[in-house]
Amino acid sequence: MTNRKKLIEVALPLDAINAAAAREKSIRHGHPSTLLLWWARRPLAVARAVLFAQTVDDPASWPDQFPSVADQDAERKRLFALIEELVRWDNNTNDDLLNQARQEILDSWKRTCADHATDNEHVDIYDPNFLPDFHDPFAGGGALPLEAQRLGLRAFAGDLNPVAVLINKAMIEIPTSFRHKPPVNPDWQKRAHEEKQIISWQGSQGLSDDVLYYAKWLRDEAQRRIGHLYAPVHVSSAVLRACPAMAGYKDRHLNPIAWLWTRTVRSPNPAFSDVEVPLVSSFWLSKKIGKEAWIQPIVDDRRWRFEIRTGKPSEPIQVGQGTTAGRRQGFMCLMSGTAISYEYIRAEGLRGRMGVRLMAIVAEGDRERVYIPPTDDDETRALAVQSKWAPTMQLPQNTRDFKTPLYGLTTFGDLFTQRQLMALTTLSDLVHEVRDRVRHDAVDAGVPDDDLSLHDDGTGAAAYSDALAIYLGLSVSRHANFACTLSSWNSHSQGVRQAFGRQALPMVWDYCEVNPFSNSSGNLLGLMEDPVRFLKSLPVSSSGIAIQEDAQNQKTSESKIVSTDPPYYDNIAYADLSDFFYLWLRRSLKTILPDLFVMMAAPKAEELVAMAYRHGNADDARAFFVDGMAKAMKTISDCSHPAFPVTVYYAFKQSETTTSDGRTRTGWETFLEAVMRAGFEVTGTWPMRTERTGRLLGVGKNVLASCIVIVCRKRSPDASVVMRQEFRRALASELKTALRPLREANIAPVDLAQAAIGPGMAVFSRYAKVTLPSGESLGIREALQDINEALDDAAKMDFDTDTQWAIAWFSSHGFEEGYFGQAELLANAKNTSVVGLVRGNVLESHGGRVRLLRPMEMKIDKGERKRRYSVWEYAHHLLHIYQERGEMETAKMLAEMKNKSNAIRDLAYCLFLICEQKKWNEEGVMYNNIVQSWPEIVLQSKLKRWIRHGMQKKMELDDSDHEQTEGKAT
Repeated sequence: MTNRKKLIEVALPLDAINAAAAREKSIRHGHPSTLLLWWARRPLAVARAVLFAQTVDDPASWPDQFPSVADQDAERKRLFALIEELVRWDNNTNDDLLNQARQEILDSWKRTCADHATDNEHVDIYDPNFLPDFHDPFAGGGALPLEAQRLGLRAFAGDLNPVAVLINKAMIEIPTSFRHKPPVNPDWQKRAHEEKQIISWQGSQGLSDDVLYYAKWLRDEAQRRIGHLYAPVHVSSAVLRACPAMAGYKDRHLNPIAWLWTRTVRSPNPAFSDVEVPLVSSFWLSKKIGKEAWIQPIVDDRRWRFEIRTGKPSEPIQVGQGTTAGRRQGFMCLMSGTAISYEYIRAEGLRGRMGVRLMAIVAEGDRERVYIPPTDDDETRALAVQSKWAPTMQLPQNTRDFKTPLYGLTTFGDLFTQRQLMALTTLSDLVHEVRDRVRHDAVDAGVPDDDLSLHDDGTGAAAYSDALAIYLGLSVSRHANFACTLSSWNSHSQGVRQAFGRQALPMVWDYCEVNPFSNSSGNLLGLMEDPVRFLKSLPVSSSGIAIQEDAQNQKTSESKIVSTDPPYYDNIAYADLSDFFYLWLRRSLKTILPDLFVMMAAPKAEELVAMAYRHGNADDARAFFVDGMAKAMKTISDCSHPAFPVTVYYAFKQSETTTSDGRTRTGWETFLEAVMRAGFEVTGTWPMRTERTGRLLGVGKNVLASCIVIVCRKRSPDASVVMRQEFRRALASELKTALRPLREANIAPVDLAQAAIGPGMAVFSRYAKVTLPSGESLGIREALQDINEALDDAAKMDFDTDTQWAIAWFSSHGFEEGYFGQAELLANAKNTSVVGLVRGNVLESHGGRVRLLRPMEMKIDKGERKRRYSVWEYAHHLLHIYQERGEMETAKMLAEMKNKSNAIRDLAYCLFLICEQKKWNEEGVMYNNIVQSWPEIVLQSKLKRWIRHGMQKKMELDDSDHEQTEGKAT
């Protein structure tokens, strides 16, 4: 039986989803990223919208309920309105709204089950009383399983990477195991005993309260043991002499926030070969207006030192560039001005001759940051610390993402100072002590001690203590991201930057060593408090399970709804990067989750990424990826629930590889090839602009999709083999119909080109093979070319002849001049004339040249003479008004153009596609912006027509009353 289409296979309110996703990028409180960093985690808004649309029927699938196109559009708009509310961050915990969404999913499911009531072969998977479970075999950061759980589905999260599995356990598994439970910490037990009242604990509130309580205990205990390593800084007379701006803090002891260090190498100048000179990328300490501060290097004979300056520097550029010699040029010797190349620095580093110097100490002042010049004693005390343990795991030889091995920092232990290692080791060890304390307190609070650990599916005191230890272990590991020599000082925010500013570990020359016990940026307690708000917002009505599994060989997807975000070819080396966290997690949690942390590092051999350094060359890496991804997708295709499409996320960032036969292939083609080989039919491709920060302002400037959601169905086993010409004919006949709901959804033109690939790929991928005259198969690249050509043709259909001529001319000349003869030849082909086009206010013709009129050049014809009007003229009149006077005046004009709204919008889409192909950014923005504003313009134009219609009716009634009054008087 053929399954009915889901909403995601027809249309989506893309703009609302993208806007919500972009806003989410700036949100941290209550976000999964506060639990632990994961690379390329999908925005929750996108995951929620995709899953909802993947499980809810499209109205056109039920013609008995929605018989007309108008009925279907109206129902689709109702569902869009629900999605637009669902994706808002503020509605993450809106139970009324979420219950409404869950009911829509359930209603669709019941209709599906009714459809299959006589399907005896699959009766067990069509039970209207039980929604199918959800599975993500590449769960990663867990956004998709979390949102499936929020929408009422039991969620299964699978991943090969143990760090990803742990994150998912902390999000979807542990909170549901201990939902609606009161906290066990002594403070709460004492309060409950004294107040003698019963409090109903909802969701994960009790769990989150305990996380906060024991995080504070862990922090306080760590400070008791190693707090002396971060002792307050005394503002002495020597400090005042070096920095008079500190006069207000004379003889005070200030709590340090951070120590700012720079790396050093010996000067390459033979005259100063015994002097170690600093490698500083910037001398700025604070760029806050009115609070400017920077480091001033002072050279004295054959010595140098740093002093602190405040106020605006006379040469801010010199302050900003530190001792660098410009982009990719290395540094300059502070003593002699000699260039220090990166090759020289690498050679020194590999010989173990790279040193460090303390530049400044940041301390907590009176509601301000205070910058203190360091003394020799400050530096000596910091460097005298010796940690009892350091990780010896080797950093990967992946020079694209890991730069430090080039400079002699070859182990993960090399990325930390001894003081940082001492702190992280102490904190890791304390996680075990917290576990024992929690178990003791839980038993005192009346929790049964069944001696079953979390690993053994326990729910008593032992399992609960394991759960608390996991959250604290995650926080310790997260602290390493801020407490290593790859974190730096942000002079704008006056705070610490994390090491992972991107999906790599680059070399950092001047680094920031934070005080974990301060009350400011990067402090330990703050990082431990962050997940508490997130835990309180977690959905716990449906259970969740996180499993370590290889996506190629798993069976968890059996009869489940599947949505997944797999690795993106060679964009991110997840296993390599996650080892940074894994080594600290393993130290803290290997006795709690022994199966998860049995290995010394995250598994890499089976990881589905095309890393050439692992496979020897790009060809072998590509073959490994395509074969492995095809196998993983085939597993999903064979196992997933047949009633639902599968959705797969793909990063928009293109990777190109050149194969041994000289062909260039993009990661997008490679990924589609794997999907096709798996036996999938592609039924949709939706671009998600998750990086946008505001309204669309330009084409190609931070506005394109950062990922594409591919919608797939299992290809019929009876799929036919066709020739390329038949494939092209099918495209021509089907794309026009497929484009209509996309335009009705008002998808931005920058997104329409990619979204329209979905219907085209649906045609291509439903065939077992498309063959060329030579007998060879049509490749993905050639198929995409055919699809784009068919889309261009479909976009130009159904316009009047003048508009068809103008589109064709525009695609060749834009608004620039061309020859009259060429224009006349094209006019003959389009059954129009140049004279008629001039009369139609479309074209300017003189001296054997013609040119399309720009929107601002069009004159509104107020004469009485009759002439023809075209959609082109209507659209560009509107563009002129829109650019000059805005939406309201445009709506007034549109109200006068009866029944032209859809045609004008379609023309704007068509012209944008041409501009995008030609890279005409200025014109592209013009057409894109009016389409973005189209819903509001149409709404206002309808209001104006209604008002005008009402006034006309009133005038008619007034005239009628007047006539009746005169009649009575007569």
